[in-house]
Amino acid sequence: MSASLRSATPDDLPHITAIYRDSVLNGTASYELTPPTEEEMAARFQAILDKGYPYIVAEGRGGEFLGYAYASAFRTRPAYRWMVEDSIYLAPEARGRGVGRLLLDALVESCQTLGFRQMIAVIGGAHPASVAVHRAAGFTEVGLLKGTGYKHGRWLDTMLMQKALGEGSGTDPDPSVYPGILFGG
Repeated sequence: MSASLRSATPDDLPHITAIYRDSVLNGTASYELTPPTEEEMAARFQAILDKGYPYIVAEGRGGEFLGYAYASAFRTRPAYRWMVEDSIYLAPEARGRGVGRLLLDALVESCQTLGFRQMIAVIGGAHPASVAVHRAAGFTEVGLLKGTGYKHGRWLDTMLMQKALGEGSGTDPDPSVYPGILFGG
């Protein structure tokens, strides 16, 4: 599937909300049980942008909205500021067609350019397609948390996968530049 990528804008929120709603109601990527409103999604969107994290969308040739991806804090304590968590959500018609990998590769590149040193994927339901796309992008499995969520009438495991960005943990980061200045420096 051919797709183009661009930075997300507030105008994308209806599409983002609809895709996330489908994932909440029908999937295991999110452990939320009730889909958030567009207003809540707008607040989450703005919080991510306010911290300087990348948020990108994929569109098809005809302008159809295929999915979105963003990076955000893995944890909010200052020592974690060099690590980001990726999130990728796709429209049902875009799944299994290479759009997730396109978004993930762009997100990795953006986060590496920003100076992040590690990326983690927290994969709800240990979803095989998500595990496969992360593995293909160079992520390695670092843990499996058993029975972490109960959704759709069953217990779900959570897979943790990680990828070093840039110099990874091979050198000390510069705390005077982004992302060193996140969370108050």
